[in-house]
Amino acid sequence: MRLQKFMASAGIASRRKSEELILQGRVKVNGKTVSKLGIKINPEKDIVEVDGQKVENFQEKIYIMLNKPKGVVSTVSDPRGRPTVIDLIKGVKQRIYPVGRLDYDTEGLLLLTNDGELTYKITHPKHEIKKTYLAKVKGFVNKEELYTLKKGVNLEDGITAPAQVRFLKYEEGISTLIIKIHEGRNRQIRRMCDSINHPVIYLKRLKIGVLSLKNLKPGNWRKLTKKEIDYLKKITNLK
Repeated sequence: MRLQKFMASAGIASRRKSEELILQGRVKVNGKTVSKLGIKINPEKDIVEVDGQKVENFQEKIYIMLNKPKGVVSTVSDPRGRPTVIDLIKGVKQRIYPVGRLDYDTEGLLLLTNDGELTYKITHPKHEIKKTYLAKVKGFVNKEELYTLKKGVNLEDGITAPAQVRFLKYEEGISTLIIKIHEGRNRQIRRMCDSINHPVIYLKRLKIGVLSLKNLKPGNWRKLTKKEIDYLKKITNLK
């Protein structure tokens, strides 16, 4: 088994984050530091350490839905001392991490787990899992601008994939939109709206696929049901 896959399955981090830890020289196999990708290990025999802590081969999988409030970072820790999403999850023994991210100023649905394989598949663009957002933007968004968002806008990191955009209402100088995308670029919704000169003033993620917050209040969390877990594994082709 590849080292990064083992780390992800053990709940250390997602596969991509595990690769970063390896490249940073923070991982040892049988007492020797590994700093290159591609190494394979025997989970039954080899001893893996991350930052000096032995990695246990098995950890019970856990899947959590959080209604992330504004003013919280979507990371395990923060060098600036800001509150993190992990600070909101009390009473969970497993080491968990967020599936993707929401901006500091963005609210809404965020998944957390210790299932590295599922995290990898959910965040991989090829699965095209739609995320639904409620966005309030400055000014009146006309039909031409809505069409621009739908067909894709040219950002500094390339043209965005086609999006589903629905105009809800316009009140007191603010347009409210429902936007569905399957990409996960950094601050993508905000940058898309900036590109048509309608900056976002409020953003909330409502859904990931068919999973929704329903009555979950900001700052609160719950475990996913078996049906919800099976749904995520089905749409990501995870056995």
